[in-house]
Formats: sequence, structure tokens, C-alpha cells
Amino acid sequence: MQTLSLDRTVASIAAELPGAADLFRRSAINFCCAGDVPLRAAAGRAGLSPEDLLAALEALERAAGRDAPEETEPLIDHLLTRYHATHRQELAFLIPLAEKVERVHGDHPAAPSGLAAALSALRDELEGHMMNEEQMVFPMMRRGGTVRIAQPVAQMRREHDDAVRLLHDIEHAAHGMALPSGACGSWTALYTGLRKFTDDLVMHMHLENTVLFPRFEAPAA
Repeated sequence: MQTLSLDRTVASIAAELPGAADLFRRSAINFCCAGDVPLRAAAGRAGLSPEDLLAALEALERAAGRDAPEETEPLIDHLLTRYHATHRQELAFLIPLAEKVERVHGDHPAAPSGLAAALSALRDELEGHMMNEEQMVFPMMRRGGTVRIAQPVAQMRREHDDAVRLLHDIEHAAHGMALPSGACGSWTALYTGLRKFTDDLVMHMHLENTVLFPRFEAPAA
């Protein structure tokens, strides 16, 4: 992950730092459609102290991944059970729920139009990615010790970038996951589950990008 600073864009921070998206949502900072602005400017627009916002993000960075195992094999097991299995279960629940909310509330100005399609696209992207890890990349890591597998890891990183772009589509379709006044139980459950799912996915990618993958990439010259 790039170093946190007031010059980083809010979009890049939300995509890489677990918990940042939720912090931005609670602070009324748009990190999707208007996310290509520096943190300093975004804080000012929201009436917040840039330094205080940066300090809150730095606290998230210190906490990120603290509960994950350090050794490679237990970390892989953690990724498989805590994230791979959970993503599949939650998407199987969220996609039909998004379809229902779009169908029932399609005439509402805040309806999450296109959300089910965006979630389906992410499900398809993630399924291929996770199967590749489960069937090829993780077994190579388990067997290899300190073996360098730079090319497969580079492909996994590129697929993470694709997932980030799809997360932006989801955030946009859900209008920042801001519930309208009087939202029904299904709509409320959808956005509650969606916030948890998207934050989990960012943590999942963070653990792989910053903890697991560097162990199997060629060291810098």
C-alpha cells in the first residue's frame, strides 16, 4: 500500500485501506464518483480537519490485519475460510436481495439501479480469481517455501485492480449506500450486508497484497 498522506486521493485510500470506505461514508466524503481528489481537499469540503482525518486513517492502517495469522500456511487457511467462503455465501444472499429491491423500488429516485448487475459482475470476477488461488497459486505457495512465483502473483494483483473497479461500480449504483428515509427492511438489510461485504473484500485484498504476495515476489534489485 502507498504511504498515507494528505495528497493521496480518497479513491485510492478507500480501495486499499480496510475500514477507510466506512470512515469516508460516515464523514460524507464521496470516494467513488468524486474520489479523484486529495484527502486534504476532501476533508475541507466535508468541513473536517485534514489532520484529524489523516490520523483516523493512520489508526485504521495500524489495526489492519492485526488479527490475521502471520505464518504463511495459517494465513492461507484464514483467507480461504474467512474470506473466500464468506464472499461466496454473502454474494449468494446479496444478489437476489438487490434484484428484489430494484424490482420493488425501481421508481424511487434513490433506487440502486444496476446494483444486482454490478454485484453479479464482481461475483464472476471473484469466482475465477478465487478458484485460481485455490487450485494453483495457494498450493504453489504451500509447497514452495520461499520460492518466487512472480508471474502468478502479478496476475492476482491485476485481478485485484479489476475487483476495485467493480467495487466502484457497486458504490456508485448504491449511491454510497445511503438509505433513503423510510427504507424498507429489505433495502436496509441489503445495504447493511453490502457494507460488510465490501469492507471484507478490501481487507481480503489488503492481506494478500501487503502480507502474503510480497513473500513470493522477487526482491527489489
